[in-house]
Parts: sequence; structure tokens; C-alpha cells
Amino acid sequence: MPAPTPIATVLTTGGDDAVLAYLKAAREHHTQAKIAKFLKTTPRTIRRWEARQSVPPPYVIHALQQLLPLDLPFEGEAAFSFIDLFAGIGGIRSAFESIGGRCVFTSEWDSYAQKTYAENFRDGHALNGDITQVRAADIPDHDVLLAGFPCQPFSIAGVSKKNALGKAHGFACETQGTLFFDVARIIAEKRPRAFLLENVKNLTSHDKGRTFTVIKRTLSEELGYHIHTRVIDGAHFVPQHRERILIVGFREPVAFDFDALPLPPKGQHTLKEILHRTDGSEPQLPWDDGRFFDHVKNKVQDKYTLTDKLWRYLQNYAEKHRAKGNGFGFGLVTKDNIARTLSARYYKDGSEILVNQGKRKNPRRLTPRECARLMGFPDTFRIPVSDTRAYKQFGNSVVVDVMVHVARLMQPYLEADILEPELPLRYATA
Repeated sequence: MPAPTPIATVLTTGGDDAVLAYLKAAREHHTQAKIAKFLKTTPRTIRRWEARQSVPPPYVIHALQQLLPLDLPFEGEAAFSFIDLFAGIGGIRSAFESIGGRCVFTSEWDSYAQKTYAENFRDGHALNGDITQVRAADIPDHDVLLAGFPCQPFSIAGVSKKNALGKAHGFACETQGTLFFDVARIIAEKRPRAFLLENVKNLTSHDKGRTFTVIKRTLSEELGYHIHTRVIDGAHFVPQHRERILIVGFREPVAFDFDALPLPPKGQHTLKEILHRTDGSEPQLPWDDGRFFDHVKNKVQDKYTLTDKLWRYLQNYAEKHRAKGNGFGFGLVTKDNIARTLSARYYKDGSEILVNQGKRKNPRRLTPRECARLMGFPDTFRIPVSDTRAYKQFGNSVVVDVMVHVARLMQPYLEADILEPELPLRYATA
């Protein structure tokens, strides 16, 4: 059956008509007084906006959106349902929506990430915050659980004591106090058909391998799922080295095989694909409103060029460590290179990825829009937060293209009535 088409929410960060359109929609459901209270203004101001006697500031769009009834992202029945835990800005979600899935529950604790998520996805459910405060029984039934959970060590003290006393213990004992515990308790309660967990590559060696051992034992022995793991480098799909471990699990035995995943050769993608174009061909994005790129002068905004002081500091820091035989330093790149891993600390100095601007000009940081592209997000993806928050969010996100390919590999086992095909299924990359 054809995949349902998501109803995209197009939010702009500027333009009087866009703000007034949201205001008009909000007035169909709320009084001027209620809207004024929500926006922390006066009813008189709302009346003046409606009468076009004054112009509402563009930033109230996001607030007005929260006053609108939530619309379901699909018309009709979806191919499968999923929940999005530790959702970040929705990178994994977008991959599973692309193959026809419908998100029925979202959890993300960071309020700034929630803002970006809400700007880009409209749901029939509210954004939930701290997942540790949500009862598993209150989460809707779903076919697939998605989670990019944080890497945390597990305490083995309580387990060792119970072993010594001959008492039984399980994942609730081994993983209590970590966010993986919340993933496990939801899987135990809801028994989804499948799950996809994502984490940093170092999860496999974290705490001398104990963390990964507990996770695998919990998922397979305690919860009874058939698990498959693979470390995949985002460089197969984008111009960035970004290795992440993926854990796929199925409730029933299926012929899923990561070896059936077609990975394009590394090195085919360079930074030229994601950098702003200065030849006049850079797309004009109304929702960016010139924030990152000056279309009149055809150049990246000057604020992204490093100051003399910061550039001098980074050079001296790199030289000091070179003298000691260390590899610490900045990563200077051109359009023909592949970048290092974009991290959540990029906002501090941008040192891991600095774009060379020639001998006469200091290098510059990537803009948040370029970071979005580097992670595989389309230019339609809205960035409603500050540069600092945006750098953190993209640095914590997933490479969308990796998730799309894994979602496609999982797809036959999410939709098929018979869950045990004889051979692993490949899919066309076209």
C-alpha cells in the first residue's frame, strides 16, 4: 500500500502575513484575552494586530502555534506506528516517516530542542518532557520504538551483592538510574514489534565494555528480542566522519541482516555539497531570512568568521600540542574535504571544522544551515533557536541519511504479515 504523505507544517520566522495567519487561526479557538495572557501582552495589543494598526513581531509565531489544536500528520491509516524517545530535533523520526510510519508519542527533555522539534513536526500528541516521569502504561501502543539514548555507566554494586546472596536480579536492578532503563521498561510493557536504538560508537567500549554487555543482555535475554548491531560511518552519505552504533531488535525472529544494507563508498561526498554557494546559486530560504547568508553580497555573514584573537588562540593551542607530540588542534577544511565529527561543543570555537577562506582572511565556522546540511537535513528544516542552541542540537543529532537507509532495511519486517522471509531483503538505493 502506498505510504501516507505527511502534512508538513510550514512555519516562517518572518513576514507579517504569516504571523497574522497564525493569529487568525488562534482566534478561532481562543479569546483575545486568553491569547494576550499566553503571549504576555494586552488584549488591546491583540486587537491592534487584528486591525492591522500595528505589526506583531515574527517570533510570536511559535507561541501561537502552541495555541492551535494539534493535527494528525497523516490522513488515513499509516503503514505502522512508532514512538520517538530522546527525540532531539527529530532526525530518526524523519527517516521513519519517510517510509510511511506515524509517530504517536514523543519525548524530549530539552526545551530548546522541543522548540525546534515543534517547529518542524505537527502531531496529534503533545511533546512529553522527562521520560523518567512517564508511566510506560500511559504510552500509546506502537509497532516500533526509536531512541537515541545517552551513554551512561551501569552500577554493578547492587548486582554483585545480590549474586553473593543468591538473589535473582534483572534489568530493573542492573540498569536502574540510567536512561536506558526507561527504554527497557517501555519495551517490557508495550512489546513493540521492533526497535532501533542509536548511540555513539564508544558505547561498545564504555566502562570497559560492561555497558554494552548489560544492554545486549537486557534486550536479548531479559526482554527476549532478537538483536542486530552495526557501527556505521555517516561518511557513506554525507561529507562528515561520524561513527555511530545502531542496535536493531525484533520481537520475532526475522531475516534482517545489516550486511544487506547498501553502503555507498566513502569519499564520494565533499563539503562542496553543504557549504553556502557564493556564485549566486545559493537558494533563498524565506525561513532563514538572511540570517546565515547575505544574498546581496553573495557571502556568508561576517559573524561566522573567527576574530583575530580566537584564531590566534587556536593556532597557538595547536602549536603547543604539536610540540608535545599530541594531535590536538583545529580542523581546517576546504570544499574538497570531508569534515571531522560535528560535536555539541561546536558553538564554543568551531575548532573541529573551520572553513578556509584564503590567506588574507581568517577561517570561519560553519553556519547552522550548513550544519543542518552536514547532518542530512533538508533546507526546508526550520532553525528557530539561537546559533549556540542550533550548534548543540545538530552536534547531538543523527545523520538522517543513515537512518533512512536503516529504516528502509527494516521496512519489510514492519509492514509484512509474515515476519520470517527466507532470505535477507535488500532494497534499491534509487
